[in-house]
Amino acid sequence: MNYLFIHQNFPGQYRHLVRHLADQRGNTIYFITQPNENVMRGVFKVSYPKDERGAINCHAYSVEVDRSIYNGTRVADACRQLVELGFKPDLIVGHSGWGETLFVKDVFPDVPLLANFEFYYHAKGVDVDFDPEFVSIFNDASRLRTLNATNLLSFQGASWGHSATAWQRSLYPPEMQPRISQIHEGVDTEIARPNPRARFTLPGSGRVLTQDDEVVTYVARNLEPYRGFHVFMRSLPQLLRRRKNAQVVIVGADGVSYGAPPPPRSTFRAMMLEELGNKLDLSRVHFLGVIDHAEYLSLLQISKAHVYLTYPFVLSWSFVEALACGCLVIGSRTPPVLEVLEDGRNGWTVDFFAHKELARRIEAALADPEATRSLRKAARATAVAQFDLRRVLMPRWLALFDDLIAGRTPAASGRTAAALGRTAGSRR
Repeated sequence: MNYLFIHQNFPGQYRHLVRHLADQRGNTIYFITQPNENVMRGVFKVSYPKDERGAINCHAYSVEVDRSIYNGTRVADACRQLVELGFKPDLIVGHSGWGETLFVKDVFPDVPLLANFEFYYHAKGVDVDFDPEFVSIFNDASRLRTLNATNLLSFQGASWGHSATAWQRSLYPPEMQPRISQIHEGVDTEIARPNPRARFTLPGSGRVLTQDDEVVTYVARNLEPYRGFHVFMRSLPQLLRRRKNAQVVIVGADGVSYGAPPPPRSTFRAMMLEELGNKLDLSRVHFLGVIDHAEYLSLLQISKAHVYLTYPFVLSWSFVEALACGCLVIGSRTPPVLEVLEDGRNGWTVDFFAHKELARRIEAALADPEATRSLRKAARATAVAQFDLRRVLMPRWLALFDDLIAGRTPAASGRTAAALGRTAGSRR
């Protein structure tokens, strides 16, 4: 089979799928992306240039649409290059969020296109109006309506869609949902798994942490309000005052992935450190920045309490990996988390803004880790049952691909009949 994948940051959400398909005899895979250094055996990368035009002379509401059109036309040009090379895909899979899939069907009109519909913007009741402390840069209903233009145009040009969670799918208009399968990218639960012998060395000090230590973990791509960084930081003075042996390990960069940026020449980390001042024992709070994935998993494996907070927004991979590693996850009572985490069954939940409640929950986890053993086992079981890559989700992905290539209508749940009995290695 011939496959074409499209994502501006190769390989993006398609890492596991592309690796699996590339390992199957007889498959040819091209991947259209913006320039980056990532490589994958058996995958041909085709890069298109990033939009470096700077300010765009159009209405403010149209800027993101214009950038989407730029990306879409560049991807279409890359598709035409593949036609000149004699390549025609049997299936195209791509992310719709930045406009990359807008014009693909103009080049390959008879090839099925499966597009990732990750998030549909809402002015009320989702992320934009959630946190009164940090006003969203998108706090304008008219601008949000225009931002959804890329979603809507991409949907019109796609054969089918996919969303990672049921809640994300539910954000789309009712008339769109029947053509969007709910299917997560999956986690390799053989790699992300409990390890009682895990050890983690703190950079700089060289101190080695194990499961015998009171380790509290927090992980995000960037330390920012969308992932509750400010709430977590405000929980620490109370926690550190009451748990003298607690070690807080924080993973994440100082950039901004979502929402409004901090003031010029500052970061959210700097803002919180200034706010909390001498209330924090910084000898026990460790900011690691971005770390290697293997080290990150070792950190999760020694965690006594893993905090995951998020606005009503896209669910992070780190949340699922923490479950798979058998962490006691203390998560926010927000829709993407509550779809998976049930208080008292496979973890604990807290109100997103209640930093004192969060501190008490972390303290309870550190005070009596044996009492949370059943929650940790249930967390691992949840990850294996719902998010296991090889046994659960890869068969569903392959069945979805089969349906689209054969011209069949897939199931919006992602659980097609073709998935029954399939093994992840059966696709040729």
